Amino acid sequence: MQQTAVSSQQQAVRIHPYWRASFLLLTDLAAATISLGTAIGLRYLWDRSLLWDAYIELWPMLFLFPLAYALAGLYGVGIAPPEELRRLSYATSLVFLVLGGATFMYKSAAEYSRGAFVFAWGLALVLVPLGRALAREMFARKSWWGAPVVVLGAGKTGEEVVRALERQPGLGLKPIALLDDDPHKHGLVLGGVQVVGGLELAEQYAKAGVKHAILAMPGVPRNRLLELIETYGHRFPHLIVIPDLLGLSSLWVASRDIGGILGLELQHKLLSPASKVTKLSIDWLLALVCFLLSLPLLGLIWVLVKTTSIGPAFYIQSRLGHKGKIVNIIKFRTMYGDGEKRLAQVLAQNESLRIEYEQFHKLRNDPRLTPLGKWLRRFSLDELPQIINVLKGEISLIGPRAYLPREKERIGKFTKTILSVKPGVTGLWQVSGRNELTFEERLQIDVYYVRNWSIWLDLYILARTVWVVLTGKGAY
Repeated sequence: MQQTAVSSQQQAVRIHPYWRASFLLLTDLAAATISLGTAIGLRYLWDRSLLWDAYIELWPMLFLFPLAYALAGLYGVGIAPPEELRRLSYATSLVFLVLGGATFMYKSAAEYSRGAFVFAWGLALVLVPLGRALAREMFARKSWWGAPVVVLGAGKTGEEVVRALERQPGLGLKPIALLDDDPHKHGLVLGGVQVVGGLELAEQYAKAGVKHAILAMPGVPRNRLLELIETYGHRFPHLIVIPDLLGLSSLWVASRDIGGILGLELQHKLLSPASKVTKLSIDWLLALVCFLLSLPLLGLIWVLVKTTSIGPAFYIQSRLGHKGKIVNIIKFRTMYGDGEKRLAQVLAQNESLRIEYEQFHKLRNDPRLTPLGKWLRRFSLDELPQIINVLKGEISLIGPRAYLPREKERIGKFTKTILSVKPGVTGLWQVSGRNELTFEERLQIDVYYVRNWSIWLDLYILARTVWVVLTGKGAY
């Protein structure tokens, strides 16, 4: 066991957080340079009298971008994507304000194009997060990406922490070992990480260069928990304590000092009237734009569905809406007219397929689907008509999954939470695995979305949706 610990320590030295930070810094500089260069280049094509020398003098100020991002803590690890997007947006906007002010210090403001600056700002708001997302997609699972972390506690919570970090390598926290004082757990492998020994080994990992630890023992008595925090808080510069509050809001929790007592403020943003109006306005505006842009595609798919199989082009399905109200969702038909009969025959003849259908409520090779229907579902094009439902105010563009009325009983204790908001055309569950998730996992993700909603989370989901649809990942 000691040999395993030494091996893990050597692995910890190889995982260097500065490599990841340096790579992100270069990515940010490249995105900022492309944004400014593209905006100025397009402005030059519009007006050949543009003075290049005036802009060249501003190029050294490009380093303001990584400086602002560093001050916003954006080169650290463990930052949730919606929070990263929020910080990036604010920091990028601040840099452009500084650049705008600099134009008055170095040159006459008339020599600079305000349109070019505004366009560059808009490009940077898109390209900087996009560059980081692509970098994570390509390199997050590499051995050199991120910072090593030791998980203290090999119980259920410790295992959940490891699995969560393994599912989201982009966070940059790489679990290298589990430590627990229970000798019966030593040698076990939980979520791909081994329980290498007792908590006393934590000091060895700290000396080997590990700066991050997660204390995942929420069930221990208060005095013991305080003792553990006091002991290991001095060994690891970054100690994350998992409280006995699993399931509550986690994204937008703020710590509060109440006369020397630690308090946690949980913000349920969807209860705010201002948030509701903001979400409704963005939903309607984006849906209107999407509807107008997709009209030619909607017409083409309508023709293809009508000419490739017998039956109507659209399929109306009843789903649970806000507060349990039944909503008629519009989709393109993807199944044969006798689809249910075909399904019943297949399930009766194949036990493994019956179990798969009961677990996921879908089949990877569904006999009910037409050839065109399989293609439409793979790229989620069958759901395009739901934009009409959004414009009618029946559902949201982004929200929890729209559950079938017969699934209400299975939703169980989460019914009130999930149905407290409108279901969405897309949602967090769709960008987190889609049909590869079990029904229970979908419920947990939908509850997480409702409790942690913000405009930043919606923007993150929207961006991820584009990627998931283009790749067809998890769709069938």
